[in-house]
Order: sequence, then C-alpha cells, then structure tokens
Amino acid sequence: MNGAFFGIPTLVLMALLALKGKTVVPGGQVYLVERLGKYNRQLDSGIHFVIPFLEEVPGGATTTSKEEILDVPPQECFTKDNVSVKADAVVYWRLVDHARAFYEIGELSTALKNVVLTQIRAEIGKIDLDETFTNRQEINEALLRDLDQITNPWGVKVTRVELKDLTPRQNVLDAMEQQMAAERTRRALILESEGARQAQVNEAQGFAESKVLAAKADKEAMILKAEGEAKQQELVSKAKALSIDEIAKVVETRQSASEVMRVQLASEWTEMGQKMLNAQGGSVLMVDPQSPASLLAALRNLQTGNNNQPTG
Repeated sequence: MNGAFFGIPTLVLMALLALKGKTVVPGGQVYLVERLGKYNRQLDSGIHFVIPFLEEVPGGATTTSKEEILDVPPQECFTKDNVSVKADAVVYWRLVDHARAFYEIGELSTALKNVVLTQIRAEIGKIDLDETFTNRQEINEALLRDLDQITNPWGVKVTRVELKDLTPRQNVLDAMEQQMAAERTRRALILESEGARQAQVNEAQGFAESKVLAAKADKEAMILKAEGEAKQQELVSKAKALSIDEIAKVVETRQSASEVMRVQLASEWTEMGQKMLNAQGGSVLMVDPQSPASLLAALRNLQTGNNNQPTG
C-alpha cells in the first residue's frame, strides 16, 4: 500500500513534468534551446520536449525561417560627379543560421539597415549621375554581392536588393529637363537638315535619271529613224534594180528606135521616181503625153534640178 501511495504521486509528477516540457513550435518559426544557460539545440516546426528546470527557450530566442523584407528609408547620397540624390531600397533576406543571428549580433534589423545605407552610399559614390539611371541593375547586383558577404557572419542570407528610387534635387532635375529640351531641339534640327539634304539628293537623282531616260529615248528614236531610212533605201534600190532588169530584157529582145526610146524613158522615169521619193517638197511635172521627146526632156530637167516646164 505504501508503494502505491508513492507511485501515484510519482506518476502525477512525471505527467506534470511532461506537460511542462512539451513545446509546440508553430510553422515557419524556430526556437533556440539553452541548457543550463548555454545554447544547446534548435527546434524547428512541430512538437518537441525540453527538460524542465534544465532547459529553456530564452526570451527573444524565437526566430523565423521565412524570407523577410527590410524597407530602407530614403537617404541623401552623392554621385562621383558630386551630385546629390535621394536613394531608397528594399532588401529581401532570411536567416540561415538562427543561433548565430541571435548570439552574434544584438539588434539584427538595425544592423542590417545601417549596413544597407552604408553600402548604397558607397555604390552611388562610384558612378556618375547619368549612370545611376542607366546602370540600375548593375548597382543592385553590386549591393547584393557586398551585403551578402558582410552579413554572412550573422547567419543572414541576402537574397535580393532593389533600388526603388533615385531622385536628384529639384535644381538638378530642372537642369536635366533643359538639357533634354536642348537635345531634342538639336536632334529636330539635324533631322530637318537631313531631310532637306535628302530631298535635294532625290531631286538631283530624279533630274539625272530623267535626262538619261530622255537620252535613251532620243537614241532609240534615231535608231528607228535610221532603220526606217535604210529600209526605204533598200526598197528603192530593189525597185530600181528590178526596173533595170526589165529594161535590159526589153533591149535584148527589141532593137528598134522606138523601143530604145521607151527603154530610155523607162530608165529616166525610174530615176525620177527615186528623186520624187527623196524630195523634201512636192514636184509637178507637165509634159505632152504624145511627145516622147518632150517627156524625156522633162525628166532630164528634173534630174538636173531645172524647174522650167518643157514645151513642144
């Protein structure tokens, strides 16, 4: 009976100790356990048991495994060319070694903010004002690299750095606006002059091309005219040759005087026809059809350019 008396309190005490030692760690959080005042282990999400009176989770030893955001307030920085700008940033970070973050640094968020401000001033001071607008990505990458190296001993992993805004003073903005306006005016004048020059070039090219086309057209017209005249002369030559052949045939077959006269007249008539074809103006020939001699004289006068009308 005495054993049962002592056994029940023991069981109750053990149950109380078990309940007191049970620790539930919520999701996304990490607890740090100290044994006799010295860091012992890390408790992740879930149910855990600690030894009552020997182990405890000290105040503030609760950290998070989630990614956190540090919003850095605007601060005044000076560029390499000594221009004042307001710069602010957002830093994304997370704890990778919770014990070091708790025991190695006192105010982690304050330390992070001061380090970020210092690095932003340092990076802005390395570049000119114009580069702050064009090299934003390079600045972010440099800040990420430097901050990750500095915060590594604290158990912190910087995952991303974003410069939100870089704003020069108002007088600098006004000067930049005037400079951009002058640059736009200069570009407009250049474009206008280039357009005028190109128009003159196009006009000259068009005039030259029209001259070339006109010369080609004149050349083709002269070629066609020469071909037509050559064809005309060829036809006349063929007709004359044909008439001469006919005259020769008649001379061979008939030798009388009248026949000879007719042959002569036919020959003269052929030559006259050729001259009439080649004449610039018209020619009127008036002869007595009953007088072969008169016809022959008229033909001869036409050949020699005499314009008197024959009689007889």
